[in-house]
Amino acid sequence: MLRRPDPHRRRSRALQSALRSALTLGLALSFGLSLSGCAERFFFAADQRNYSAPQQFGLAAEDVWIDSPRGAEHPARMHAWWLPVPPGQAVQGTVLHLHGNGANVSNHLPLVAWLPAEGWQVLTLDYRGYGRSEGVATLEGVVADARAALDHLRTRLQRQRALDSAVPPGLVVLGQSLGGATAIRAVAEDPAEVRLLVVDSAFDSYRGITRELGDALGAPWSWLVQANSIALPGPAADPLQAITRLRVPVLLIHGSADAMIPIGHGERLHAAAPAPKGFIRVEGGQHIDALRRPAVREVLLQRMREQMQAGLAPNTRTAGTARTAPAAAAAAAAPAPR
Repeated sequence: MLRRPDPHRRRSRALQSALRSALTLGLALSFGLSLSGCAERFFFAADQRNYSAPQQFGLAAEDVWIDSPRGAEHPARMHAWWLPVPPGQAVQGTVLHLHGNGANVSNHLPLVAWLPAEGWQVLTLDYRGYGRSEGVATLEGVVADARAALDHLRTRLQRQRALDSAVPPGLVVLGQSLGGATAIRAVAEDPAEVRLLVVDSAFDSYRGITRELGDALGAPWSWLVQANSIALPGPAADPLQAITRLRVPVLLIHGSADAMIPIGHGERLHAAAPAPKGFIRVEGGQHIDALRRPAVREVLLQRMREQMQAGLAPNTRTAGTARTAPAAAAAAAAPAPR
């Protein structure tokens, strides 16, 4: 016996289906909005674990504490390590190191621990929320932290030179990954006494790198990440815009096999930067592994010495050329920094 369709039952099923769809959409939108409220957290993976110590590399180290500038919206106190050159060795120059987004300064130490033996004294900074530093990291906050570290180094160097005039004036800023993007913005805003900016494995856009992450995740997460990226700083705050305002020489380094931040980011940054500029393409290089390679270190040291010795106004210097470094890598004892 055939039953006649029950219109009330059909309407009930349609209503249930519509309610399920609306609930799913509502939950997804709610999740997306909650993500947008903490969008910047995608950029930070801080922890307080000890991965290495200066003594493991035969380094003397001083704990340094740096306060954020007066009047800062979210004041914080940052920790850094000051790594002097060995006693009796001449100082070739001074480096501010801004590390990548993962862990803390102790995880990134192996990437700069070789510099003091080459005559370069180093201040390596933990941003707010990292390691022993106070506060919570934000994209604007880490730029403020970098500028506070620059101010600290200028004052320290001035006092050091008052005691020993043989210490060269001027600074080199070395930023890696997130630290590279941060360094571009900080130096574009505050270039005083910076002789060279070195940018290793940096991204060119906050929203752009987030969207690339979303594409890599695939559906259904990709569209949530895409929506979430709207809450991030826009193009006006991007490293790609900041680098056009640089008034100091810049050297960009990027690995051709970087799966985290593809080399296209570095190439676009180099294309947008004013001269003088240089680019080191590390064939087969992964994310921020360039400074583990002796060939890259040699090129970097040469460029740093040239800029420290030049002592000329930036716009009178000669533009650098793109170079390619071989893929031979030096092993490191500590876990690979991120």
